[in-house]
Amino acid sequence: MTLNVGQRVRLAADLRLAGQVTPAGEPPEETGAFAASLALAAGIEGTVERVDEHHRQQSHEVREYLRLKSLLDDFGDQMPLASRKQLEEQVGALEEQWVAYHRRMHRVTVRVRLDNGFVLDDAPEDAFASA
Repeated sequence: MTLNVGQRVRLAADLRLAGQVTPAGEPPEETGAFAASLALAAGIEGTVERVDEHHRQQSHEVREYLRLKSLLDDFGDQMPLASRKQLEEQVGALEEQWVAYHRRMHRVTVRVRLDNGFVLDDAPEDAFASA
């Protein structure tokens, strides 16, 4: 599901937020004075304020897979049989890295202001459902 700015959403699963809290007005270097835990129940609604798309960098193996696959697709039928077979083996050896990259290549995070006043920032898009 793709979320858009201004869209009403609801939390898809229970969340537990934990960490250190600094009292307002205290210097940030004095962290650790308090520990906090907050639970947010699934179903809490809010409004999407920002959507950020993150594209992952391609590794050398992924770039090489794309280069060799393009070469095979464009000129494979014109190549001598031994050369084509070698190229197919090279592409096959890199295919696992390509599949893994393709699964994770596009990640979307959102900033959602919940109706109870809390703001979740950099939350994965799939943590929310349409309201």
